[in-house]
Amino acid sequence: MRRAPAAALPGPEPMDRRDWQTLKSLFPFIWAYKWRVIFALGSLILAKGANVTVPIIFKNIIDDLSMTREQAFILVPAALLLAYGVLRFSTSLFTELREVIFARVTQQAVREISLRVFRRLHALSLRFHLERQTGGLTRDIERGTRSIGSLISYTLYSILPTLIEISMVIGILLARYDAVFALIALSALAIYVTFTVKITNWRTKLRREANELDSAANARAIDSLINFETVKYFNNEEFEARRYDEQLQKWTTAQVTNQYSLSALNVGQAAIIAVAVTAMMWQAAARVATGEMTIGDIVLVNAFLIQLYIPLNFLGVLYREIRQSLTDIERMFGLMHQHREIADAPDAINLPGGPASVRFENVSFAYDAKRAILFDVDFEIPTGSTVAIVGHSGSGKSTLARLLYRFYDVSSGAIRINGHDLRQLSQDSLRGAIGIVPQDTVLFNDSLFYNIQYGRPSATREEVDAAARAAQLEDFIRQLPDGYETRVGERGLKLSGGEKQRVAIARALLKNPAILIFDEATSALDSKTEKAIQAQIERAAQGRTALVIAHRLSTIMDADEIIVLDGGRIMERGRHAALLAQGGTYAQMWMLQQQEEQSANGAAS
Repeated sequence: MRRAPAAALPGPEPMDRRDWQTLKSLFPFIWAYKWRVIFALGSLILAKGANVTVPIIFKNIIDDLSMTREQAFILVPAALLLAYGVLRFSTSLFTELREVIFARVTQQAVREISLRVFRRLHALSLRFHLERQTGGLTRDIERGTRSIGSLISYTLYSILPTLIEISMVIGILLARYDAVFALIALSALAIYVTFTVKITNWRTKLRREANELDSAANARAIDSLINFETVKYFNNEEFEARRYDEQLQKWTTAQVTNQYSLSALNVGQAAIIAVAVTAMMWQAAARVATGEMTIGDIVLVNAFLIQLYIPLNFLGVLYREIRQSLTDIERMFGLMHQHREIADAPDAINLPGGPASVRFENVSFAYDAKRAILFDVDFEIPTGSTVAIVGHSGSGKSTLARLLYRFYDVSSGAIRINGHDLRQLSQDSLRGAIGIVPQDTVLFNDSLFYNIQYGRPSATREEVDAAARAAQLEDFIRQLPDGYETRVGERGLKLSGGEKQRVAIARALLKNPAILIFDEATSALDSKTEKAIQAQIERAAQGRTALVIAHRLSTIMDADEIIVLDGGRIMERGRHAALLAQGGTYAQMWMLQQQEEQSANGAAS
């Protein structure tokens, strides 16, 4: 799978440079708790110091016990045994103390980064979200947040302690024994690390491919499940299963290849360690035989070998996991650095409250440079007036609402509210002044009360009741067993189209904005409910600036001005009676709808 263009990360860079950039981005979140970090590092050093000292104490005990029984009884001091036990306990004590101190740092870092990514995603343009698949996006975030904790844990709890312990062990070997022991240990370490890094870097590409295929399979599954009604409408369950299985098959192949490379890496690491262990034990045994080293010395070297072998073997696993975590975090941080197509100007101002007038000033717009949607659209909605936009599908009606919300910036011209260009206003204040009833109402999988109150989360129960009554929802809610607490299902699928639209109307009325947009607001309603809600819409629009995008011309007969769009251009404009008298496009649309209604009424009777 190839990533969607909008989500693509920056171009190819050296692998180590990307990793350092990821770590550099992560560091400020950790260093925000610098005193905890410093205290944890101190505990780490003390824990490793105690851990390295234990074999030395054990060596002395063995040497003392190697004498005769009578001598041992006299010479083995109780303090030595006590020190052995204390050091053993201290290793665990300082290790757990480090983890307790650092736990808040890790969790707070995950929390803050997750929140920043979440806010960033909401700040990105509508174009980004339309071009991304939700399933793949959520999978990237899930892996990224999980990998942050893993990366911090691996580096602070494993890699750094291992490096400190290796340094201490090498230092002790150099100080107490022949340099050949330290040379063997250092040589094995250098060969092991070089081999691990080179092979792991090669395997990272396989990991990236597996992640891409994993995200693709997840995105395909979620996309299919979200649209399960469409799948069932066309009896395509097996088709969707085959498409999903195609992605799973590619993912399986990538995972198997990944496992083969892992096994090859493990065998190579084991061979390096085996040769090093054999060489060091051979040297130690030879020196014991010649009397250069004691039994305690060979026990000490063996203990050091074990202490080096275990973390060194684990180091390879940790390095692989760290590189994999960096790969996962890289994609999530890529979202944080994603370009914002629509951003507030540095000197953006807040839109003053109160009544508003809207002016579309020679607006042209294209979603894609190769295909323009609007051409020199010019009209005004005076304060407190209602302007209706009509036209055939694809004429650009709903695009006007998206531009007014500033989901996109105009290609040329300007849109002004009270004389202020939208591009000079803060998006928060702009959108706070606008309420919309969209054509396709999408609800949260929560209660009816939550979905209505979402228009103004601070609204009281009485205000929510008033908005529900105004949208003709009161009787419907009263009939439900759970009333306001009824859950509406994913995307509101438990409600009919008309019920969802009435919730949307209630939500917009509750927001109480200066500007109202009705985008086919009654398209999913029956004629009786439509007339009742139409009266409420007209009442709600009084004293507000309203933009009504309509298909049914009967719903906009009383508009202060009706604008007819065709092919992204204004073809006609005026009041209902004047447009009918012109006998143009509007009159033809009116006649066609009247004939359709008469035919429908005749069929019904």
